Amino acid sequence: MKVGDVMTSDVNTISSDAALKEAATVMVKAGISGLPVVDDGRRVIGIITEADFVNAEANRSWGRQRRRLLANFLGEAEHHQAKTVADVMSRDPHTIDRESTVTEAARKMKDLHVKRLPVVTPDGTLEGIISRADVMGAFARDDDELRDEIINDVLIGVMQLDPEHVSVTVEDGAVTLDGSVPTRTDGRLLEELTVRVEGVISVDASLAWTHDNTKPGSGAAGLR
Repeated sequence: MKVGDVMTSDVNTISSDAALKEAATVMVKAGISGLPVVDDGRRVIGIITEADFVNAEANRSWGRQRRRLLANFLGEAEHHQAKTVADVMSRDPHTIDRESTVTEAARKMKDLHVKRLPVVTPDGTLEGIISRADVMGAFARDDDELRDEIINDVLIGVMQLDPEHVSVTVEDGAVTLDGSVPTRTDGRLLEELTVRVEGVISVDASLAWTHDNTKPGSGAAGLR
């Protein structure tokens, strides 16, 4: 499954010169925790999240104390406070393209410790956004849907095997493969490709093979 299959296409955005209050209002009304920041050409130049507001308020509180001290001791003018999105947004955010897999998006979010990734074209134009919730939805797929994909896309489409020779059952995302395949390599590849299907939690394979092609000259049947 691709990012383009699960991403949200109708994305709320904000400009970098918008007031923080405007960004907060958009996020509250939409019930979201992050906004891509785009330029006039809808190219992503940043992202603003709830964490940015928290950090801005923390800096503001410290700034008040610091300004009072400076005013009393040095008579300096007040320091600049964050007022616009540009003041607090994360610049050059990590993005992903629509042709990447959901698994790649999940791995990227985990490694980068982020909750969402803007989906962009090669020139950086925003196409959508994928969040942790979108990823979780992909991994909570219906068992019948998973079984159909494994049979039609993996067993028949990629492996070009007869589904009458391999039984595929799915229960709560756990897949069981039972039957026979032409070679031992076919059995290994079928199991590996099944594991890679988004939504599959585990694979238990009990496959017999006609030829062990991992051992030249051996034609004995076996069980994996």
